[in-house]
Amino acid sequence: MEGKSEDNSVSKPTPWPYMNIGSLTMSFFTKLATAGFIWGCGYLNVSVAWLIAPIALLAWKAERRKDNELKVITAKASIMAKEKELIMNRLDELPSWVYFPDVDRAEWLNKVLYKVWPNINHFARELCKQSIEPAIVEKLTEYKIKGFQFDRLVLGRIPLKIYGIKAYDKNTSRNEVIVDADVMYAGDCDITFSVGNIKGGIKDFQIRGMMRIVMKPLLPIMPIVGGIQAFFLNPPAINFNLVGVADVLDLPGFNDILRKTIVEQIAAFVVLPNKIVIPLSEEVPVESLKMPEPEGVLRIHVVEAKHLMKKDISVLGKGKSDPYAIINVGAQEFRTKTIDNTVNPKWDYWCEAVIYSCIMQKAMVFLWDRDANIPCVQYDDFLGRASIEVSRVKKKGTIDTWVSLEQAKHGMIHLRLMWFQFSKNVADLKAALIETQELRITSMSTALLVLYVDSARNLPCVRGNKQPDVFLEATVGGDKKRTATLLRSCDPVWEQGFTFLVSNPETSILHIKITDEKTAFIVGEMNYNISLLLKENNLEITQQPYDLQMAEADSKLILSMSLSILKYEEPEPTSEEDDDDHDITQLNKRIERQESNISNTSSRKFPPSPLKRQPSKESVKSSTGSGAGNGPEETAPPNEEIVVINTASSLTGSPQLLHRNLSITSSSGEAKLGRIQLSLRYSVQRQKLIVVVHKIANLPLPHNDPYNIPDPYVKLYLLPDRHKETKRKTAVMKDNCNPVFDEQFEYVISQGDLNTRKLEISVCTQKGWLSAGSKVMGQVHINLSEIDVTKSFTSWYDLQPETKD
Repeated sequence: MEGKSEDNSVSKPTPWPYMNIGSLTMSFFTKLATAGFIWGCGYLNVSVAWLIAPIALLAWKAERRKDNELKVITAKASIMAKEKELIMNRLDELPSWVYFPDVDRAEWLNKVLYKVWPNINHFARELCKQSIEPAIVEKLTEYKIKGFQFDRLVLGRIPLKIYGIKAYDKNTSRNEVIVDADVMYAGDCDITFSVGNIKGGIKDFQIRGMMRIVMKPLLPIMPIVGGIQAFFLNPPAINFNLVGVADVLDLPGFNDILRKTIVEQIAAFVVLPNKIVIPLSEEVPVESLKMPEPEGVLRIHVVEAKHLMKKDISVLGKGKSDPYAIINVGAQEFRTKTIDNTVNPKWDYWCEAVIYSCIMQKAMVFLWDRDANIPCVQYDDFLGRASIEVSRVKKKGTIDTWVSLEQAKHGMIHLRLMWFQFSKNVADLKAALIETQELRITSMSTALLVLYVDSARNLPCVRGNKQPDVFLEATVGGDKKRTATLLRSCDPVWEQGFTFLVSNPETSILHIKITDEKTAFIVGEMNYNISLLLKENNLEITQQPYDLQMAEADSKLILSMSLSILKYEEPEPTSEEDDDDHDITQLNKRIERQESNISNTSSRKFPPSPLKRQPSKESVKSSTGSGAGNGPEETAPPNEEIVVINTASSLTGSPQLLHRNLSITSSSGEAKLGRIQLSLRYSVQRQKLIVVVHKIANLPLPHNDPYNIPDPYVKLYLLPDRHKETKRKTAVMKDNCNPVFDEQFEYVISQGDLNTRKLEISVCTQKGWLSAGSKVMGQVHINLSEIDVTKSFTSWYDLQPETKD
């Protein structure tokens, strides 16, 4: 009887014709409509060409959807998986504690987050409604899109996960605690919004980045910490999918504008100089937490780039590119002009960024190929990126270097960076003005103004004696900053801080305007001569009330202002070399210095190798005698000792020479295929393998034909991954048996994974344009497990015959 009752308690499955009747009907009508449309096109004799565009668009959408779904599944799996499973599966986005020994695991903190996640849900919802939504509304109005608002905002049950955490005990104030957390959110959020009459939603929202948490000031009484500041030093990676009507409108135009706006505003809201500030004690004034605290100013000169990838399509294959650069320092973004039809652009572009934290802050340069398609919508091709740590620039004062592009097969960019600290001495202003005049660039600055807008009092009413919805705009030169809008308030309290770069504080003016958002009526305004701050004690004023024009007699605006002069100081000379300094020019100077020392001290035992350039085809044709046909063997000594220069040991003052005596050899190497000079080093801090291809010596002439001079280039792979992600390539040198490249390439790889890799360097010659492929003239295989790449070294390698996989 018990078994019978058990069987009766189980619900019977519904027969399949009734269970899926809705989806079956939808599928039937969809296929019927498709067949009817095709039949109608044929009946009306409509050209098939009209179907190409919509079919291509549908195929593009389907492929993009598959890629997004794969990323979402991978991210969610990494969030829910345990640490051992992450390492076993060798996911690309491993926790930071796997790579960096000073980053600690935070599983205990993730368990705490799981408990408090429902409460964080409520806080995040209020934060988005009050701060992020108004910023998105303002940005969309620039595209004539109005009426955006969040209808539902739930972060879901899967909490934020912390992959690693690092606490700083050096180079920090005794009055603060600084913690960096590697955070990722890839939860089951439920977000719906409306844009006018269009309803849509956001799902599979993901964000990954390094968040800094600053606890300050430290108090001798409870709660011990006066407040918390949370922000991202660099823009985090953000991705999401649109659903609902917005997904139906997943077409060039509306979708791209909405997606770009949401990503920009979310990133800008939590990236320096923007912060999430949480006061914890009434004893600490809010001004001390929300006032901007810059450390210095970074001046960036984007000079030029070379050997960029070709992305444009031409009649004869791949043409050139139309490159431009975007510079990001935190939430600050700058853009160069576009140089058309070139892979070696010269921009000569200057910009300045205010730095709020040197620790872990990077200056990022992204290169793009401009492809104009639909107005307001760009599908630009990515050409690579470069990054330089701000702390390196601060340490050195000035950096002038060529940086190899990441996420690109080849390409380098020339950057000059200079660090300016702050001075409160008015006498330093004269030197700053002279320097900007010598640069002849009017956009350069000489001072920094920090403005803190506290509040306003007794603002006049508008619209029939109603309280205004006010916001404040502050302008210095062409730089404009705006506060949030406070609804229905004659005594608004903003408590927001801004920074302005000032070209000349003696002539610049700060203009402030308070406006009612609904009527655009100016409630009050004021002008302030920045030169007045030069007469103040320490060049600052605190909580000063100012009268407003066009307002009531007793209307006041409470401000705090501080002025700092930009000053460049030469760093103190140190004997230590920067391990992360990969300036090819400086590296070549050290190599030449070592080679000259070797040739001077051991001229009898080690004769210099005559690495002469091969003459061009024209000069070969016009030359007479048998000398032109001798090629690289012309002046080579019969028994040469190959010298390997260890620049790592040379930096310490005692060069070590590794000799390999060859009884029968020449300057063309053991296999008579020539030699290549390489520099290798590994940056433990940046987790990067850096390879510099300097030059090739004495390549042989194919078939000993003096008229068939090769067009060499170098191709690199990081084995066993022989695919486009690890492929790197130098420029092609025309008609040259002794080419000089001086190109640098980088591979992001953990130190533990480095011992399992092998570097393959192939010297190829480019064939004529009527034939496909390339010819390998020689190869070098370097087993990275057999050498210590943590110590920089430069060596000559004999090229060997090609080995097939």
